[in-house]
Amino acid sequence: MNQISLYRKRFIPNDFVHLKDDLILLNDDNLIITKWRPLRPKKNMASGVSAYYLDQGIKVSKVYKNENQILYWYCDIFQTKDGPDPNSMIFEDLLIDVIVYEDGSIEILDLDELADALELGLISKKEATHAIRILDKLLKIINLGKFDGLKAPIDQAETAYSSSSI
Repeated sequence: MNQISLYRKRFIPNDFVHLKDDLILLNDDNLIITKWRPLRPKKNMASGVSAYYLDQGIKVSKVYKNENQILYWYCDIFQTKDGPDPNSMIFEDLLIDVIVYEDGSIEILDLDELADALELGLISKKEATHAIRILDKLLKIINLGKFDGLKAPIDQAETAYSSSSI
């Protein structure tokens, strides 16, 4: 399997980052799982593991506040584009985020940023519509009690990585 290079593009704030320090735990046709540390140190966040569901446009991250304590599950909505190099991929953050807390409560973030990006012409109407449709699909998954299906590959990849790195 060829190693893939991952990049993150954000519209607000505008940035483009090579995720060169992310450790790729799994790279399948429709799923990439990475282990990472925050790009900028944060007091309440130590590390995480993310699953990029390429066919769904959803990234689910298990975010840790310390070695073994989960802070929350963080969901990004994205679209993919070809990266600057062969065998590279850009994940464009479509701004809307959903936090799923351990008690099952949810918080939807950055709808205002989506509106701002649309007004400023940073994203197209088609991209904004796509983001809202993915949000709707994600909320249905959560509300139907099927979010564990998105979490399971992360837990499996962590277990496999832990047992192989002993």
